[in-house]
Amino acid sequence: MQFTDFWYIVAPSEQLRPNTVLARTVLGEWLAIFRSENGQPVALRDRCLHRSSRLSAGKVCGGALQCPYHGWVYDRGGNVIAVPAEGDDFKPTQQRRAKGYATKEQDGYIYVRLADTPSEEFEPFSMPHYGQPGWETVRVINRFANNVTNCAENFIDIPHTAFVHPGIFRNSRHQKLEMTVERWNGSVLVEYRNETSNLGWYSRFLNREGAEIKHSDRFYLPNITSVEYQMGRNRHLFITSQSIPETDNSTLVYTDVTYNYGIWNKLARPFVRWTAQHIIRQDIKILGIQGEAIAKYGTEFSNTPADTIHVFVESIRGAIARGEDPRSLPNQSVKVSFWV
Repeated sequence: MQFTDFWYIVAPSEQLRPNTVLARTVLGEWLAIFRSENGQPVALRDRCLHRSSRLSAGKVCGGALQCPYHGWVYDRGGNVIAVPAEGDDFKPTQQRRAKGYATKEQDGYIYVRLADTPSEEFEPFSMPHYGQPGWETVRVINRFANNVTNCAENFIDIPHTAFVHPGIFRNSRHQKLEMTVERWNGSVLVEYRNETSNLGWYSRFLNREGAEIKHSDRFYLPNITSVEYQMGRNRHLFITSQSIPETDNSTLVYTDVTYNYGIWNKLARPFVRWTAQHIIRQDIKILGIQGEAIAKYGTEFSNTPADTIHVFVESIRGAIARGEDPRSLPNQSVKVSFWV
């Protein structure tokens, strides 16, 4: 198994309009993304075969992509279908074909897979309740100066929230929480207990009766985190992030906040967007600081029991990096107490 076997988001569907070309980077590979004449997304290596200009700086005409340097034109299969300098002497050849990649469109996102022959035919992750009646989704996109592993760990880490997001998300109360952390079939599953009211600014709205919160966190290979809160009727929330590896130290994160607040769904939308983006900006800052320290001193961490989640995530991603299937790792379950 390799990281290239999986599907990665390259754009929201609405962003890839006809006659638009987008430049993206996935696992260090430069991509030019556009729509063909039939509206299907196309991903080509972002390099013209002629003089190595970047195709993403070109333009789309009739579903074909024209290089900005000498005007070579590529169809949806990467074939060169026009060379202006050759005029009427032009003849297409199989040697003139840009590298192309498989694409899919699902849940309002465009996905790309880099592997031509993956070890297994995976499907893109299904975003929870996207487009379903009674649910609203707010989408935000942010770039982090850190790797996918550290981003994913941050997104499903409770202890940092009292210090990075004081007030808006949680406050430090020396409150004892319990969690069960399970590594199972290449995923990390976390169930929390004893959470009630420490939810920051919106505690009264989110959990007005002060009932115990049903909170679970999930990590799915190779790059997906999903946080779920249930706080009674019409107080149900998912925060799902797909962390896209651009380079070793740059991760583009697509986050869906999908919620069911009943009659408050539409009214809550601007507050949900503002709060989500405010929290993410704080995480961008702290992960940038961590990334700088890692670049200088490396990743020799000193773990606590509360970091069991991180240890399991690292074991899964480490297995893929070695070309192994993390689903073959032994299933393991750990009960942990920690304080926030």
